[in-house]
Amino acid sequence: MEPNETERPHTGRRRNEATHRAILDAALRLLAESAGAPVTIDAIARAAGVGKQTVYRWWPSKGAVLLEALTDRSALEVPQPDSGSLRTDLRAIISSTFAGAQHSSTASALRTLVREAAQDPHLAELLQTFTAQRRASVREVLERGQQRGELPADADLDLMIDQFYGVFWYRFILGHGPLDRETAERLADSILP
Repeated sequence: MEPNETERPHTGRRRNEATHRAILDAALRLLAESAGAPVTIDAIARAAGVGKQTVYRWWPSKGAVLLEALTDRSALEVPQPDSGSLRTDLRAIISSTFAGAQHSSTASALRTLVREAAQDPHLAELLQTFTAQRRASVREVLERGQQRGELPADADLDLMIDQFYGVFWYRFILGHGPLDRETAERLADSILP
C-alpha cells in the first residue's frame, strides 16, 4: 500500500448498532403481541427490517436473541443501586425487578422462555445464564451490605437470593399474588435480619 493510501474501514460482520437495537426491540415486541404463539427468526427479521441471515450472523438461535433482549431490557429497568443502605438498595432492586417483569413485552418473553426451555436444552441453558446474571446483580448488593456490616459475615447470601427469586418466579409464573412495590418492600424486609 502506498504511504498516502488509507485503509478502507471494515464493513463486514461488525454489528450496526441501530440494526442490533431494531432486532432486539422487534423480538420483544413480537413476543408481547404473540399471545403465546411461537415467534420465529423469520418474523423477528421481518419486523426489524433485516434479512434472516443478519439475525443468524449475530445470534445462533431465537433463544439467544430473546436472552440478549431480556438482558438488555433488565439492565435498563433494574438498576444496580448503591445508596449506602442495604435495605434501600434491596428494596429498589426487588421493586424494579417486579415492575420490569410486568411490562407486556418482558412478561411475554419471560413466559415464552420458561415454556420453551422445558422442551429445548439450549434454551434452558440460556435461561440459566440469564438467571445467573440477575442473581449476580443481587449478590453484589448483598455483598456491599455485608462489607458495610449490615449483614453478618456468615450470612447465607445464596439463600437470601433464593428467597427473592423464589417469590418472584412463583408469583410471576402462577400469578397467585401481586408483584407490586408493597410486596417488594415486605419481601426485602423479610429477607434482611
